[in-house]
Amino acid sequence: MIAMKTGLTIAATIAALANAAMTMPVSAQPAAARTSAVTERLGIPGPITFDGKTYALAWSSQPSPTYIKQEYVPAGQSVKTYTEMMLIEAVTQPVKPLDAASAQVQMLQKRKSTDPVVNYEIIQNKQSGEVLLDFLISDTKADPIIIEWNAYRYVPLRGQDGVALYAISRRAYGHDDAKALLAGLKTSRKPAVTALAKFDLPAITIRK
Repeated sequence: MIAMKTGLTIAATIAALANAAMTMPVSAQPAAARTSAVTERLGIPGPITFDGKTYALAWSSQPSPTYIKQEYVPAGQSVKTYTEMMLIEAVTQPVKPLDAASAQVQMLQKRKSTDPVVNYEIIQNKQSGEVLLDFLISDTKADPIIIEWNAYRYVPLRGQDGVALYAISRRAYGHDDAKALLAGLKTSRKPAVTALAKFDLPAITIRK
């Protein structure tokens, strides 16, 4: 395993590499526009159990013929105001996990000029081709403010060219909860990343 640290997230970053984007919740803005309609598109209807918690499919989208994304939240939460989420995405183009992760890192580097919280770590497993990227971002202009920590596990898409993404996201809203999230990451971050790295990934089946 090779680790690279540059401070301590896949947004619309694949587009520059493969004319397709994997979009994660980089701020509150994407969630605000979501509707209640849910169509299962990846052969993973859920619920999904991760690290002792159950997540149900709450939102899906297919922005292009080669890009599908789905979001899962615990009971009682919504994609608009979640505090915990799981995300699964697939891009069926000749993109490698490291390409996707590197593009996301470039976006984070650019974000640093306007987001003082940006911090990330990337770990590459050259043997398996997988990449783990975890990062911290914020939206201090939101009311209330938002702090968001994400961990992304990029893996080669099974059976065809492309990349699959399995991710976890944690959010806090308002100064007090934001401080609590940041303080809690000191002890919760590494176990959560380890759990994602060891997670038995649900198989993706894309209907043609």
